[in-house]
Amino acid sequence: MREERKKEHIENYLKTEYHSENLFDDIVLEHNSLPNLSIDDIDTGVEIFGKKLAFPLLINSMTGGAEISYDINRDLAKLADKYGLAMAVGSQKVALESENTAESFVVIKEFLNEDSIKIGNLSASSDLDEIIKAAEMIEADAMQLHLNPCQELVMLDGDRDFRGILENIENIVSNSKIPIIVKEVGFGISAGNARKLYDIGVRYIDIAGSGGTNFIEIEDLRRHDFDFSDIYSWGNSTPQLLYEYRDMPKDLFVIASGGIRTGLDIIKSYVMGADLVGISGELLNYLAHGGYEYASDFLESLIEKTKILMLLLGCKRVEELRKVKYKPVGKLRELVD
Repeated sequence: MREERKKEHIENYLKTEYHSENLFDDIVLEHNSLPNLSIDDIDTGVEIFGKKLAFPLLINSMTGGAEISYDINRDLAKLADKYGLAMAVGSQKVALESENTAESFVVIKEFLNEDSIKIGNLSASSDLDEIIKAAEMIEADAMQLHLNPCQELVMLDGDRDFRGILENIENIVSNSKIPIIVKEVGFGISAGNARKLYDIGVRYIDIAGSGGTNFIEIEDLRRHDFDFSDIYSWGNSTPQLLYEYRDMPKDLFVIASGGIRTGLDIIKSYVMGADLVGISGELLNYLAHGGYEYASDFLESLIEKTKILMLLLGCKRVEELRKVKYKPVGKLRELVD
């Protein structure tokens, strides 16, 4: 059943039509006419988990467990290796329950070398033994624990009890030998929730705000008894949450994902304080509709545009983007005010 659900998730994502505002257009940056830089000066490299990325992008968790997932994860791993990106797999629960589906996750090891960053994924309700097995399966440098109450509550066969999640995360973080990233699946982790997670020892959070993949719509397409379209707009955008994270402790590593589609979205995320940026649905669209080469062309263009924008802001390195001033306008300004 879980394997079939994985297949339906991919198919339904490609059928989704609702697109909420990601609010990145409501961030205004100041153009620098005197950058005093050459495009060859631009260095997009960053270091994470003790390893170097050539470009500061995470191919975020998407899939695994279904037959179609093997090809997707293979191609995503090839892209991550080609452009020096980090990569996370989708939930590995199905592989822990059915060994014959594990290959759709393990395949990434064939294309990502030991210097690549591989990130595993399980529900935040998983126990420590499951986390260890999932990490060993792909030789993960870190593990994502996903929070998805919206998805589960709309899912016909989903969970309805979310008690004890925070305590479970605390136990995993306290006993894990690799970094633990707590992430949403597309509705955002509020600053208040981030503070609760920080207080129990979490030092890596993936905001995963609204504006990108919408699991309420994806699960709604699997149902025929209720219509959930009136709550497709639920959630908080990534820019809003990045703004609200400004006062969080400096040692909290923040991944900005959810609605990231362009090089400008990437730049604005770093300007607003992100330590890493994640992309998933947009890349899957290119891969599904045009294959590996089409997705590769998209990433190549994305990287080139990001470099151009760094130069136009007078920033030689990614960390310098944090010093760039920005102004929230429109709906974003109303929300943060």
